[in-house]
Amino acid sequence: MDPSLIGLFAFLAVLLLLAVRVPIAFALAGVAAVASFCIFAFRTGTFMPERALKATTSMVFSNSFDLIHSYDLSMIPLFVALGHIAYRSGITTDIYYAARVWLSRLPGGVAMASVVGCGGFSAITGSSVACASTMGRICTPEMLRMGYDPRLATASVASGGTLGSLIPPSVLFIIYGIFTETSISRLFLAGVLPGIISLLGFLLVIYIWVKRDPAAAPADDGQVAMRDRFRAATRAWPALTLFAIIVGGIYGGIFTATEAAAVCVVAAVAIGFAQRKLDFKAVWESVRETCIQTASIFFIAAGAKIFVAFIALTGLAPDLVSSVTEAQLSPFLLLVAIALIYLLLGMFLDPIGIMVLTLPLMVPLVESYGFDLIWFGVVVIKLLEIGLITPPVGLNVFVIANVVGKEVSIDRIFSGILRFLSVDVIVLVLIISFPILSLLIPNTMW
Repeated sequence: MDPSLIGLFAFLAVLLLLAVRVPIAFALAGVAAVASFCIFAFRTGTFMPERALKATTSMVFSNSFDLIHSYDLSMIPLFVALGHIAYRSGITTDIYYAARVWLSRLPGGVAMASVVGCGGFSAITGSSVACASTMGRICTPEMLRMGYDPRLATASVASGGTLGSLIPPSVLFIIYGIFTETSISRLFLAGVLPGIISLLGFLLVIYIWVKRDPAAAPADDGQVAMRDRFRAATRAWPALTLFAIIVGGIYGGIFTATEAAAVCVVAAVAIGFAQRKLDFKAVWESVRETCIQTASIFFIAAGAKIFVAFIALTGLAPDLVSSVTEAQLSPFLLLVAIALIYLLLGMFLDPIGIMVLTLPLMVPLVESYGFDLIWFGVVVIKLLEIGLITPPVGLNVFVIANVVGKEVSIDRIFSGILRFLSVDVIVLVLIISFPILSLLIPNTMW
């Protein structure tokens, strides 16, 4: 059988297994191993399983070993640990409370503070789902208690939580950088401007929403003295310091992304103990949760690496490039097709699964068109970010629904999400139309 045809069947098999909720790592590795065995067994025209067994096991174990021993992969547990430690130290929530004080007098001030808090949380943790879960427990009940429109109270946090995919550090950027062999430091910096533009867009949505419908966000009549405002702002210095270490250190050439992660973990622990908000029990819990979350990501990455090796074996990617070249698609139509594929998959699959499934085919394709892989990485992450709040399976929406329980139905959350989705689409168009938005900062780094 033609290896390219086997590759196509394998790709469809993975989609089917993911649709029936088989874990991503097992679906990728299992299908790749079985399909590779078939290719090796029939390579000479006759079925020779004894030759295929050795070649298949060699491919599986060598690719898994190479990935797990990757230097860049070590930053994932560091950034995951940083998020857990910063949360238990109160570092991530201090940004929300500072924004809550300063924005309270604006229309929809608490919802705006929730988005800013999500941005601050994202700048430390790098996980969109973790951001939505944590900030949802802090912000959403408070807004519902104050009488906010349930759609605004839930959609603002669900949308704000997606910023964790774009604002550095981002686990998705790390995985993208590893599998495309691009600079993770440059990817982090490339996400800064698009992330800030997205955040400002969400704030604008809230402002216009409340201006048109004042009943959606009751005014906060509490007076806050200027002294208390500055006190709340100064409480946010640890989070700002950690973000400055990550972005400033990488931009200035002081740290690599991995070194910045290690320095921030040490700094977060020191700050937590110095402020007496952290103890050894909390550190141990952070380490335990980091191990669980990191193991899950590593299993997925290992399965993806095996699948990438299998796709290379089939020659499916070169065939796809040849087919697209012969079709003479314009760069615009190609980007539209890629965007539609990611948006469609985003309705049903989680971001990591989409990325590791599509990159083996997409990267050779965009390279053949001469696209910058750093810029394309930002486009992909933005598409995955949109998928987190796109019906029918927006992960962030279901996270928020789990937080509020039966108080707000899923369909009401999605109805509020639509306004924020419009901003995401506009930002996506801007990123595609003006690559300088992504490349300005990384192109000027030391």
